[in-house]
Amino acid sequence: MTDTTSNVDWYGRPLGVLRLSLTARCNLACPYCCPDSRDPEGMLDLQDQLRLIRVACSLGVHTVRLTGGEPLLSDRLEPLLASIALDRPAGLEELALTTNGVLLSPERALRLKRAGLDRITISLDGADAASVARMAGLQGGTQAGQSLLDQVLVGLEAARSAGFNSSHGALKLNAVIQKGRNDDQLIPLARLARDRGLELRLIEYMDVGSRNGWSLAQVMPAMEMVQCVSSHWPLDPVGRSSNSTTSRWRYRDGAGHIGVISSISAPFCGDCNRIRVTADGQVFTCLFASQGVDLRPYLRASEPEVQLRECLAGLWTRRSDRFSEERRLRSGQEKPHAEMAYLGG
Repeated sequence: MTDTTSNVDWYGRPLGVLRLSLTARCNLACPYCCPDSRDPEGMLDLQDQLRLIRVACSLGVHTVRLTGGEPLLSDRLEPLLASIALDRPAGLEELALTTNGVLLSPERALRLKRAGLDRITISLDGADAASVARMAGLQGGTQAGQSLLDQVLVGLEAARSAGFNSSHGALKLNAVIQKGRNDDQLIPLARLARDRGLELRLIEYMDVGSRNGWSLAQVMPAMEMVQCVSSHWPLDPVGRSSNSTTSRWRYRDGAGHIGVISSISAPFCGDCNRIRVTADGQVFTCLFASQGVDLRPYLRASEPEVQLRECLAGLWTRRSDRFSEERRLRSGQEKPHAEMAYLGG
């Protein structure tokens, strides 16, 4: 067994989660993400991805989350899951997927479950046709929004029927809340999640990338969201687990939980354990970083696993990222950020 105790960064944070993007493309055009219409050149192939996951697990990664863009668009997804299932790396406890759910048919959800996927998180930023169309950047108005909403709800039920158990945290619903655009959807989204027995995670609008025109005035603070929901269905605090992105609250009437991700108003850099790799092999140690490191020379070196391990271990032990905590100190000194569609959130 590999000793991972020394793989901590400057602040004593151990490496624990790899977020691996499979594509930068998306079938939606959410304005807070602004995805690309095509993938970059030099995409990682299946062997690159498997090698990366093995090495990351040897350094302490216990959770791999597959992201995009929209990962269900990638022809790499199911072969990757199948290959991991044949030889699951030691230490890999959980395989997760984040998706918009549009392509999550009952047949595909069942294939993903049988291939070894443990958890699915589905994104939905509104509970009515107009809001869904607006937040997904659709051109067809309410008709297109209703069609998309119906597809996502089918995807949710497909995941549940395939065995992704929401009561065990294997199926969750994500919503980015942007003040002035969809903050009126807080209660409808909470109601939708409660009615379906899902945990809803409300995400503050983040300044990731440089395409989305982010401003602090568009951020609805997490506690304001909690207070809004609690005014309808009283909530009691559960707290935030170590290394988690989410502070959780329990419905007092027993109808489950709700979570908030407060990257802007109450950042949690102090125990961040996540590393991100884009579809073309750029590694980022912070969601808000401006530049990554290209892993492809290490992945294709003469001793790839040895050299990749040295590269990743060195990057992590030198890591000092605390962007969200230092955001206020950097006012007026902003650098460009890598785009959300590359990093998968």
